[in-house]
Amino acid sequence: MGGKQRLPGKANHKASQRAVTLAGWNMESHIAQRGGVVMMLLFWILLMAVGTWWIHGGLEEMMRPNANIVHTLPAGEPVTLQRNRAGHFEAPGRINGEEVTFLLDTGATYVAVPAALAAELGLEPGRSAWFNTANGRVEGTLTELAEVSLGGLKVQNVQGSISPGMESDIVLLGMSFLNLLSIEMQAGQMVLSFPEQ
Repeated sequence: MGGKQRLPGKANHKASQRAVTLAGWNMESHIAQRGGVVMMLLFWILLMAVGTWWIHGGLEEMMRPNANIVHTLPAGEPVTLQRNRAGHFEAPGRINGEEVTFLLDTGATYVAVPAALAAELGLEPGRSAWFNTANGRVEGTLTELAEVSLGGLKVQNVQGSISPGMESDIVLLGMSFLNLLSIEMQAGQMVLSFPEQ
């Protein structure tokens, strides 16, 4: 009985090493699989959170950060406006008690109302006038606005213009209204108030 003798312990040791290696591989595979499930779960939770934010007006708030000022400010209180995503100061307000959307424009002489909206509001056209706009010179008419309000700031008998060249329903809130207010810029916000007497 010459020759090498196999020790039973060595074979068992190699088999147990293979088993440990296979078990380790199975464990790593299981951990990787569990990590994938966790990532997928986090993705769906994030997707539902963004969807909920969107449904509850998050996007609207970014586009129109001043949407609630018409309902929240008491009469005579200063109005603080934030820029929208386009960098403009846009806010809801009222002309003669009817809701409109204002775009504050310190380059506009009058409160400029698009012709179609002026007809809806029942504004009476006055004498004709020429206006310099971003699109060139246009002919329109002047009008008297019984009341213009922005938040708690209300002004009576404001000079306005009816502009046929304006395509949207946004009213340019010009200097015929803004000149009656104190305007301050603070940290990128515009604060409007009645001047102190």
